[in-house]
Amino acid sequence: MATAVIGKQASPRATTALIGMMFFIFGFVTWLNGPLIAFVKLAFTLGDVAAFLVPMVFYASYLFLALPAAAILRRTGMKRGMALGLLVMALGAALFGQFATMRLFGGALFGLFVIGAGLALLQTAANPYISIVGPIESAAQRIAVMGICNKSAGIMAPIVFGLLVMRGVGDLAARAAVAASPAAREALLDTFAKKIHGPYLVMAAVLALLAFGVLRSPLPELSVGARHDAPREARGLLAFPHFWLGVLCLFLYVGVEVMAGDAIGTYGAGFGLSIAQTGYFTSMTLAGMLAGYVAGLAIVPRLFSQERYLAISAALGIVLAVGAYLTRGYASVGFVAALGFANAMMWPAIFPLAIRGLGRYTETGSAIMIMAICGGAIVPQLFAVLKQHHDFQLVFLLLIVPAYAYILFFAVLGNRVNRTTVNGMAMTGTATGAAMNGMAMNKAGA
Repeated sequence: MATAVIGKQASPRATTALIGMMFFIFGFVTWLNGPLIAFVKLAFTLGDVAAFLVPMVFYASYLFLALPAAAILRRTGMKRGMALGLLVMALGAALFGQFATMRLFGGALFGLFVIGAGLALLQTAANPYISIVGPIESAAQRIAVMGICNKSAGIMAPIVFGLLVMRGVGDLAARAAVAASPAAREALLDTFAKKIHGPYLVMAAVLALLAFGVLRSPLPELSVGARHDAPREARGLLAFPHFWLGVLCLFLYVGVEVMAGDAIGTYGAGFGLSIAQTGYFTSMTLAGMLAGYVAGLAIVPRLFSQERYLAISAALGIVLAVGAYLTRGYASVGFVAALGFANAMMWPAIFPLAIRGLGRYTETGSAIMIMAICGGAIVPQLFAVLKQHHDFQLVFLLLIVPAYAYILFFAVLGNRVNRTTVNGMAMTGTATGAAMNGMAMNKAGA
């Protein structure tokens, strides 16, 4: 893969540190959705279905903006594109903080959509950037650092949010429930909602400063050059059925990942656990993901191929989901949190397996794969709707076990469907798969 470098270059360590800070932001902003569900339920007096619009709107932004982001980056380049993404996120954070303080739920959702839009642009640039900014031989080490930054932020986000915003929320909810009048209740909720304003303004300021820092930094400006070409006989992406099976696989994977991370608080509330406890459950899932990521780095490919490890992870997901269904209370929540371990290395396996061999269609294919992140919008919303009419543990089981079963199918058979030949011509795509491996480090898999 060819690259163009413009201007003075930063040292490899400085480059890795700055991009690592961006991956930290990916994780921090994304995994705030879990505690935000609990926040909006109380602040806006919502039921679960409405509250789950938080992850739905956030992840839906990927569906609408992945392809436009790719087009923007072709004009701006990766470095300016990352700065633009950070500025859009800063705008979204300011909007969300303001509208949440005013208790305007539609406006708050719009702010989250803007944050997701900026994140889609930022990730579309930063994911491949970390892979191609240095020698491909050392890409794995850079990717490992990105993963640790992302998951560490995911663990911290609910804890920081809990300390700054959700502290004493259980007592406040009880006081609001027994308020002497509707006006007194509204006054309590207004006071609670205003607690989010300061943290989100600070977040907006940090994002804007980081955008300026990226523009002024000595990070090299890279442009993607020629890729290994696909055979001329290949008729677009429809000639690659393994790719489309991979798109569905990624859609389902992100759905179950968000179920384990963002929906775990609502799941725990189903057992009568207090909001003061459930607000920190997302950190448990992310701790499991961090452990799983470290384990995967040690095992793949030394002991298992990425296909084999993906199959093992999917099978483990099924076992843990059944364990969650057969237990109650904290034990069941523990099984759900352990799904983070099973989910950790799925994105880094699914993404390169799906785009392997796409040749000149790799960029378009990658953008479509990013669009599949909208699975995080659909699957949790189904959970919120269905659990109104059925046992929440059963709904959880019936949503995620088939998803893990499909991931298992893709790992064993689906990724091989018509992958090696198109119209009788070889389609190795090895170099393309290696170069695009850095794309496996987005919010879900970093």
